[in-house]
Amino acid sequence: MRIAVTGKAGQVVTALVERAAAAGHQVIALGRPELDLADPASIMCALEAATPDVVISTAAYTAVDKAEGERDLAHAVNAAGAGAVARAARRLGVPLVHVSTDYVFDGMLDRPYVESDPVGPTGVYGASKLAGERAVLAEHGDNSAVLRIAWVYSPFGGNFVKTMLRLAGDRDEIAVVADQRGNPTSALDIADGILMVAANLVASDDPDLRGVFHMTAGGEASWADFAQGIFAASAAQGGPSARVRPITTAEYPTPATRPANSRLDCTRIARIHGVALPDWRGSLDAVVARLT
Repeated sequence: MRIAVTGKAGQVVTALVERAAAAGHQVIALGRPELDLADPASIMCALEAATPDVVISTAAYTAVDKAEGERDLAHAVNAAGAGAVARAARRLGVPLVHVSTDYVFDGMLDRPYVESDPVGPTGVYGASKLAGERAVLAEHGDNSAVLRIAWVYSPFGGNFVKTMLRLAGDRDEIAVVADQRGNPTSALDIADGILMVAANLVASDDPDLRGVFHMTAGGEASWADFAQGIFAASAAQGGPSARVRPITTAEYPTPATRPANSRLDCTRIARIHGVALPDWRGSLDAVVARLT
């Protein structure tokens, strides 16, 4: 496949470039200045020049706390920009895979979320991503798959794993929130899943392959559990480690409210697309090995 991806430096696009090459696909990563999500006119030009078989929309405004004070910019990128990418894909006559987030939910359920559960973002970032989902489905819903992911980490960019390893370099104990739960998911596994979904969309016009899907790693954890897993994996590689002191969300206030429950039920994507990402623990070991 010839794949056009929006974004150049994010965790998912970097993982896609690596995984696609290994699978024999060609990836054209498009970012500023040639493609700017805040400049819809640039989007069509860049995607048309790429002549893709499929478009993968990964670029986004992802500064969750900063978004609280930059609502217009977050919506320009995550909502209007996503809609413009979908419109371009429709005009090119190619399928679209759009990456979204668990933040479209309020986190109040006592079980993993399924795709049909009511949405209710608690912050600007989540609201902008939900608006992006709706824009994508309005523009190109008959040939798009929206993939909600969560708790992304990788050997690339900034993420929780890299932060914990850095802090462990000079601290014996680190306080980590223990009352938020989710599915830690490697961007490398996400890339594999995206490539499978993209290939399915290119190969078949089956409407069941389109729509909204949840795609996260197997297993769940709190942030404190995740940190303990990171340090155990690092220690096994001779890398930095620290004790984890569990704390509550109230003890670590942030401008944006995080969902207490970010767990996503991935039964639908496994049944329809044959995508089942591995358990987070094994994937974490592989990522930490690359970082230590």
